[in-house]
Parts: sequence; structure tokens; C-alpha cells
Amino acid sequence: MSTHEAAAVATGRSTPTGHGGGIALMLGSGLSNQVGASVAALAFPVMGPVGTVAVRQWVAAVVLLGVGRPRPWTFTAAQWRPVLGLAVVFAVMNLSLYAAIDRVGLGLAVTLEFLGPLTVALATSRRRSDTALALAAVGAVAVLVRPQPSSDHLGVGLALLAAVCWGCYILLNREVGARVPGVEGSATAAAVSGLLYLPVGAVALWHHPPTGAALACALAAGVLSSAVPFLADLLALRRVPARFFGVFMSVNPVLAALVGMAMLQERLDAASWAAVAVIVAANAVAATRR
Repeated sequence: MSTHEAAAVATGRSTPTGHGGGIALMLGSGLSNQVGASVAALAFPVMGPVGTVAVRQWVAAVVLLGVGRPRPWTFTAAQWRPVLGLAVVFAVMNLSLYAAIDRVGLGLAVTLEFLGPLTVALATSRRRSDTALALAAVGAVAVLVRPQPSSDHLGVGLALLAAVCWGCYILLNREVGARVPGVEGSATAAAVSGLLYLPVGAVALWHHPPTGAALACALAAGVLSSAVPFLADLLALRRVPARFFGVFMSVNPVLAALVGMAMLQERLDAASWAAVAVIVAANAVAATRR
């Protein structure tokens, strides 16, 4: 999903003022992210997920380079190692998520992807009671991926791969933030990821030539899923505590399901909605205990 962790690293300590404004910014960030993903899905029939992700990565690279203004020539080998790891994870995470959205829909893909940060939160917790949260999340996932005539197991697997990547993304971003000042590390990782997509994107767009409308959707997705969330999160983290920010992020699966219904005519049954609610609740509780 995004540049949330990079924004958190960049802002440092939040201020107690502007709490309402911070909530509005976080809600806008989440909606922008999910609307961006749904707009990207509109380009899939023409450009395919790979071509769409390539354009999104290039937009993200331009945005983060403009904000972070990194000086990679000053990086040491110890700084470059996590930056390169983050670049690879960034590339795989977005591709696996968009491919999953193409196969299983926005709501389910984003909900399964959220198992990544949940796993990180639970793995770094020392409370035995958090085992109950893990079991609840596992049960919810079992409901979401239960065999049905229309089940797409590859799509579910891609969403789970995105979850693994998001967990690695959080850990690597923390490491990058500790070794590289500001958002220079995240910006450099985005640039490297964009470079990795140059040959991949060129081949994908050669075989799936974009129309003007599809290219506009891909560019809009890059802005909505990169530029807007990054800047909104930077401003929000100056107004609310980082822990509250982490809790509020867990509303994203619900936003994804609602946006998927409104823009992509996707539908979840009652059991799936209940499973989404359980995963959101588990994320929220886990975030408050970190």
C-alpha cells in the first residue's frame, strides 16, 4: 500500500494540537490510497497490472525524490544495504498487491495484505494475550479464503505475498530510517524501484499499449496512492500521536471494501464483512499494545 512508514520517520514527534485536523488528514489519506488502487484497476484491462504498477512506481519515485532530495552518492555500504532491500520489497509488494486486486478484488486483497503489519505488531509484542489476536486473525483469514466455486487461489496467494512484503517493508523502513537521515533512504529506495521497473514496464507497455484513458488512470493512481497519502501523512503525524496513527491505519480494509463496492461493483458477503471487521479490530488492538 504505501508511504506511511516513510512519513512517520520524517516527522518525528507529533503535537497535541490539531487532533481533529489530523483525523481528517488520515481519513483523506486512506481514502486517497484506496481510490487510487481502484482507479488503477480500471487500467488493468488495457495495460495489465504490470504496466499499471510500473507507471505507479515511476510516479512514486518522482514524488519522493522531489520531497526527500536524497544524496545517494554520500551513502555508505551499511546504508545502501537496507535501501536496496527496501527497493526490492517496494517493487514486489505493489506488483503482488495490484495483481491480487485484479484477481480477487480490492477489498479482499487489501484485507489480506493487512496481515503483514499485524504480524509485525504481534511478533514484536511480549504479551501472551496477543496470541488470542493472532488466532482471531487466522480464523478471519480462514473465512475470507474459504473454498468457494469462484475462489481464486492464485489471487489469494498474491495478496498474502503482498502481506509478507508489507511486513518486510515496515522492518526495512525502520532500519533505513535509523541509518539514513530524513526520508532520503525511502526516496532513494523509491528511485531504485522505479529504475528496476524501466525494462519491466517497457516490455509490459509494448505488449499492452496504453490508451490515453488507461494511462491517465495509471498516472492518477500514482498520485492518489503516492503523493497525496505521503503528504497527508506527513501533516497528520504532526497533529496526532504515532500510536493513534497506527491504530487508525487499520481502517484501510474497510475503506478498501467500501471503495471497491462504489467504484468497481465488488461485493462481500456477510461472513466476509465479519472477517474484515475481526482483522481490523485485531490490527487496532495490536497497534495500541506496541
